[in-house]
Amino acid sequence: MTHSLAAAGACAFVALAVSGALAQDRAPGSSPSLRTSLDDDWLDETRSPVLRGREDEQGGGVRRRQRPPQRPAYGSPPGSGAGGTGYLSTNAPPLRTSTRGTARPAPRAAAGNGRPQASTNGNLRSVRPGSPPNGPSRAGASIDVPAGTTSRPIRRRLPEQDPFEPLGIRAGSFLLRPAIEVTGGYDSDPGRTKGGRGSSLITIAPELLVRSDWSRHALNADLRGTYTAYGTMSSLNRPYFDGRINGRIDITRQTRADIEARTVVSTENPNSPDLPADLARLPIYTTFGGSVGLAHRFNRFEVALKGSIDRTVYQNSVLTDGSVISNEDRNYNQYAGQLRLSYELTPGMKPFAEVQHDRRVRDLAVDVFGMQRDSWGTAGRVGTTFEFSGKLTGEASIGYLVRTYQDHTLPDLGGLIADGSLIWTASALTSLRLTARSTADETTLPGVSGVLRRDIGAEVEHSFRRWLIGNVRFGFGYDVYDGWVRRDQRYVASVGMTYKVTRSFQFKGELRQEWLRSNLPGNDYTATIALVGLRLQR
Repeated sequence: MTHSLAAAGACAFVALAVSGALAQDRAPGSSPSLRTSLDDDWLDETRSPVLRGREDEQGGGVRRRQRPPQRPAYGSPPGSGAGGTGYLSTNAPPLRTSTRGTARPAPRAAAGNGRPQASTNGNLRSVRPGSPPNGPSRAGASIDVPAGTTSRPIRRRLPEQDPFEPLGIRAGSFLLRPAIEVTGGYDSDPGRTKGGRGSSLITIAPELLVRSDWSRHALNADLRGTYTAYGTMSSLNRPYFDGRINGRIDITRQTRADIEARTVVSTENPNSPDLPADLARLPIYTTFGGSVGLAHRFNRFEVALKGSIDRTVYQNSVLTDGSVISNEDRNYNQYAGQLRLSYELTPGMKPFAEVQHDRRVRDLAVDVFGMQRDSWGTAGRVGTTFEFSGKLTGEASIGYLVRTYQDHTLPDLGGLIADGSLIWTASALTSLRLTARSTADETTLPGVSGVLRRDIGAEVEHSFRRWLIGNVRFGFGYDVYDGWVRRDQRYVASVGMTYKVTRSFQFKGELRQEWLRSNLPGNDYTATIALVGLRLQR
């Protein structure tokens, strides 16, 4: 019995030795009988179910991917025998395994690492919207999602566009926005005289806005015109046109050139003291010109220089008896230069200082009253531009103006000036617009050098509905006739409503009240204007 067990053990030992020897003599392409580690065959294509049963047509064996040649590594680097699971003391990244078809776990990150942190609160988990699973958060608000669900990027909804905004007309790389308004109503005092009689009126106002859509440079145009006709007082019919074409040439990233061409066609106010009595119609004047500027940025500091030329021409005055009065002595040219220095204090505030010098040259050196009205003017302003996240935008400045005349009998015209235009968006439904403007106008009154006009205004607009817009407007103006005792105070108040039927069709209505109070008797007036109209736009 003992000899039989010994013989069986010897046979088993011989069999194991033979099998080990055969294993050492296997072909290089064959698989060893024992795995050296848990994941040492991850490059073997025989693990694929598709390739596992595929046999070689020639040799009948299993195809295997040839391992690319690698540089020999001597010794055993740390972690060389580690698998794809478990603990690795070297902190080396673990072997990546395929996760196709499995759900990706929700990201878990420690606070302060710049990644979104998912904190569990009961059955809800707080996740910041708009954040990718492994990226930083881009939104300040958070939402609650059920715990255990996978965090997904949430698309931020874009603000909905105004459904009544005109779409415009595409013409190549330009966007055209044409429109026309037809308004009818009644004016209790179109002549703006004390105790004047009223008249019906109709106004036609076409306009065209052009905007370029270029990656560099810009070219825009604003063309607006009106014609007001009175039913019983045709002598007061008034045309008006304001056209501006401006462009920007981006020379470099820091340097640009600004160009503008402009034209204004209008008439003087019917109550102007410069107009003779018994006019058959209001004389028309035209101002046209242009400007060229160059601006350069030195980091946050910017220097802008601009030069301009404008010419003003008056028609002759025609009286009711057929006689004609020449206004040639009122025609003049203006040459101006402007320098502005600005500094971008913050992304929303850019203070500036500006100085402007101009010269006005009359066509006739001496007017009909024997005065030399050529003049030099200098104005200095300090102010800032505003752009605070769309809530407050615009520009405001304050300064001082001095104008000196060639005729020494005319006093210098000077005083404080304020200019600006600010828009404050109080809410999504309500906005406030503030305006200020100061001008030094010419005059032909004997002994009067000029008229310094200051105007300020405020307009509140509120959307009761997207298609129903209401507005209230207040305005005040103060006119100083330098060299004369006359002082005029002008007031205006109005309330209006706009009903937007479609993108292309609107109804409009307005009730306006105007006053003028002067320190000289006989110049006061009060006028009430009621208007109803429609607007067509594209």
